[in-house]
Amino acid sequence: MAHIGFVGVGRMGANMARRLHDQGHRITAVQDRVLRVAQTLALELGCEAAQAPGRVGEVSQVVVTVVSDDAAMRAIYAEETPSSLLAFAKDRLFINCATITPSVHVEVEEAVERRGGACLEACMASSISQARQGTLYLMCGGKPDVFARAKPLLETLGSTIRYIGGAGEAAKVKALVNMVMNCNTAALAEGLGLGAALSLDLTMLREVFGQTGAASRVLETDGEDMQIRAHECYFSAAHAAKDSGIALALASSAGLTLPLAQATYEQYQRLVALGRGDLDKSGIAELTFKGRQE
Repeated sequence: MAHIGFVGVGRMGANMARRLHDQGHRITAVQDRVLRVAQTLALELGCEAAQAPGRVGEVSQVVVTVVSDDAAMRAIYAEETPSSLLAFAKDRLFINCATITPSVHVEVEEAVERRGGACLEACMASSISQARQGTLYLMCGGKPDVFARAKPLLETLGSTIRYIGGAGEAAKVKALVNMVMNCNTAALAEGLGLGAALSLDLTMLREVFGQTGAASRVLETDGEDMQIRAHECYFSAAHAAKDSGIALALASSAGLTLPLAQATYEQYQRLVALGRGDLDKSGIAELTFKGRQE
């Protein structure tokens, strides 16, 4: 089996590494901008806690990256930085799982290919528990032969592996997935918030929603959490704001105005501005239920 390294081992990246380790894959090194996080996981998996991304590339044949945003992605692939992943790109396969601007995936693929490596985006429409269980929904973009090369490993991580198209195409789909999910979440928060203000039984209301046209996946995952104010983070409000922003930028480039997505983005930005961006996306309910901001 290939030697596999990880760059970015927060909750998603760490659970993906654990999943591969449990399935018999050799994890050679992990790296994170918070060194302590990498050291803790390295001790658990029996691998190296690398000081820089380039070291992961040096000792690995496949590198999986799970970083937070465009800036983080550009940093780990920085052409001017000798300790970046590009220093050891030759003959390596990079699988990039971040939700970022599609054009950045294109930039990274071009930079890696110039140095003799191969690159695939594998955007995740799943959460922490699915990463641990190997049931991620993965949308992939890149060269068809690179997808074929990566697919056996991806099948250990995900239950659904979809090839979308060239570099950046999967990232476009992922941005739209999260845009719609975020709009659904904001709408559900308003429905439940209004229900509470009208003195309706929210458990009953959620059951009715689930049996009618108000049903949604978000209702299943977030409805009760909104009701009881349990916002343990699986997908943060800050990431929701970021991803809605990516979708709105794509809409602008296509000449479209998306009022619902814009309003949802502004709500999540408001939550971030209040210092609550680390709440789960369900935390948007804190802005709509009467009395919760006092």
